[in-house]
Amino acid sequence: MTKPYAAVLLSAIAAASGLSHNHAFSDAASSPSPSDDPQSPPPPPKFRNNNPRTTSSGFDPEPLEEGAKIVNNVATKPHGKNVFENIKKREDAKQAEFAAKTVESNHLKAQHEAERQRITYDEKKKLAQLQDQIKSQLAKYKDELARKRMQAENEQKRARNQELVKMQEESSIRLEQARRSIEEQIQAHRRQTEREMAEIERETIRVRAMAEAEARAHESKLAEDVNRRMLIDRANKEREKWVAAINATFDHIGGGVRAILTDQNKLVVAVGGVTALAAGIYTTREGARVIWGYVDRILGQPSLIRESSRGKYPWSGTLSRTMSSMSQRTDPESASKVGNGFGDVILHPSLNKRIEQLASATAHTKAHNAPFRNMLFYGPPGTGKTMAARELARKSGLDYALMTGGDVAPLGSQAVTKIHQLFDWSKKSKRGLLLFIDEADAFLCERNKTYMSEAQRSALNALLFRTGDQSKDIVLALATNRPGDLDSAVSDRIDEVLEFPLPGEDERYKLLKLYLDKYIAQAGAKKPGLVQKLLKGTPPKIEIKGLTDDIIKEAAAKTEGFSGREIAKLMASVQAAVYGSKNCVLDESLFREVIDYKVSEHQQRRKLAGADKASA
Repeated sequence: MTKPYAAVLLSAIAAASGLSHNHAFSDAASSPSPSDDPQSPPPPPKFRNNNPRTTSSGFDPEPLEEGAKIVNNVATKPHGKNVFENIKKREDAKQAEFAAKTVESNHLKAQHEAERQRITYDEKKKLAQLQDQIKSQLAKYKDELARKRMQAENEQKRARNQELVKMQEESSIRLEQARRSIEEQIQAHRRQTEREMAEIERETIRVRAMAEAEARAHESKLAEDVNRRMLIDRANKEREKWVAAINATFDHIGGGVRAILTDQNKLVVAVGGVTALAAGIYTTREGARVIWGYVDRILGQPSLIRESSRGKYPWSGTLSRTMSSMSQRTDPESASKVGNGFGDVILHPSLNKRIEQLASATAHTKAHNAPFRNMLFYGPPGTGKTMAARELARKSGLDYALMTGGDVAPLGSQAVTKIHQLFDWSKKSKRGLLLFIDEADAFLCERNKTYMSEAQRSALNALLFRTGDQSKDIVLALATNRPGDLDSAVSDRIDEVLEFPLPGEDERYKLLKLYLDKYIAQAGAKKPGLVQKLLKGTPPKIEIKGLTDDIIKEAAAKTEGFSGREIAKLMASVQAAVYGSKNCVLDESLFREVIDYKVSEHQQRRKLAGADKASA
């Protein structure tokens, strides 16, 4: 029974405490509290009175009366004391909790007040800083206005001074113009006087010259008439003499022909003699041709060779080397020039050093009777591959022979025979021979190509047969612009591969200097013969004015992408432009004009080549 009573008692007390809390919270709502602060915790919920009374506060006494009755009933029970103690403990706990919340609320209120004071202090501080900033900006603005006002005054003063100076200058200019006008009038009057005097003198000279000319013309006319009559008489005599000689000759010939025709024996002898003479001439000519062809096939150089240091016949190479050594002895300066470096070949220093090493190695290889090493030169056209091969052979002490791959295809079925003749002829060189094949890809291309004829394959096989082993007599040097097109077997026979790139700026500068000296400075250095002097006169010598090294370096920078051959042609164009000028003088403007024209022409050719490749 105690549990139901205790529950009812607790509900009654709770209702009563709820009413008291409603009154407390209503009082708290009417007074300011920390809940007004957005940072303070929310207030506890309010109990709603669903049964309002007539009183203004809405208090209902019935629950209190029922609670009092229940309390009396509980007090009369045996366990009533325990119930009241429990209720008291719970109420004390609630009061303690309420006191703690009150303390926490006061603490939050104090924090809110401190935060409000801090914000107020910060706002005042910012306001003071803003006021100071406004004052400083105002002072700056006043200074700026004062400075602008002073600048405006200075500008006005300067403008007035400039106007005064301008007026003074205009005044001095007007005075100077007036002085010059007077001087010009005086000079014009003087020139007019001198002109009139010169005209009078010229007229006098003209009249005197005309009179003298008329006298000389009259004398020459008289002398000309006399000379004409003498020449006519002499010509008539000569004509009569030649006519008489011709008539006598034809008379003799006619008499001989009549004698032969009338005498049968003489006619037979004459016809037989003429026939025998014709037969002898024909037989001698054909026999000499056959014999010379045999000698040429046995001793002469093969038809594939375009150029060789050995000459066409064995004795011609000896004669050419003898003449070359004699010329070097008579001209030691040119010999020393050729002996140092590679003559007209200007290469990159690393490539030059590499070729010198190969030349030295080839010379020592020949001295020790060791097999030679074959070489491949590749690079753009005109970069000095042929000239480098020629100089390599000369410095290594070998003979050289030059052929081109394009000459093999037209030979057809004879190509194999010509290749074997070429290698047989090359082996006859006692000094060793460097065989240089230019445009090697023309007949040494890949054998899988569909457009390659059977004769070309046979020629390639013949060359591969002759170069299968390393030779002690022949150095094979191939040159091509497309090394990737060579047959794999040909590439396998190559021991040294050298790339010849386009010349750099330093090499282009050296080439320009070289060909400037060759085509311009030394042009006309060779003395013309007597006949040339009589027919054409002495050729003019080119004069160089204002062409410094800086201008040549500028030209070297402009000619980027030029090969050595194109630079040589460029300097030949400069020579032609100089010969086409009036005074035969090479100056800075003419040199730059030709350089710019050739550079634009080179770029146009590159564009056309690119367009052709794109269309292909």
